[in-house]
Amino acid sequence: MTDAQFLDRAELVLKTVEAACDRCNDESDADIDNQRSGGMVTLTFANASQIVVNLQKPLHEIWLAARSGGYHFRFDGEGWQDTKGQGEFFATLQRCASEQAATLLPFTRSVSF
Repeated sequence: MTDAQFLDRAELVLKTVEAACDRCNDESDADIDNQRSGGMVTLTFANASQIVVNLQKPLHEIWLAARSGGYHFRFDGEGWQDTKGQGEFFATLQRCASEQAATLLPFTRSVSF
């Protein structure tokens, strides 16, 4: 994958995360504040815990940091998979965000990458 292809696909992920936060706020009692700064989105929950999603451009990876740990995702031609085989990006984000918000949140992959 070229740098340009990575940036295009990764930008879609960040935009999808931002839109998913808005959807979670609309469809649940969650109060998620999302702040974007360049290639990083920080989600802050009502209990002040955070999840950080950021791009690792030189590695062509997307990193997710949550209370449960840190995860690295690489595009496999169809989606963003954990480099240690622990699942797909949006499934991991949904699990981590739901744990931190103490309610099931509808973080799902809504676009093709």
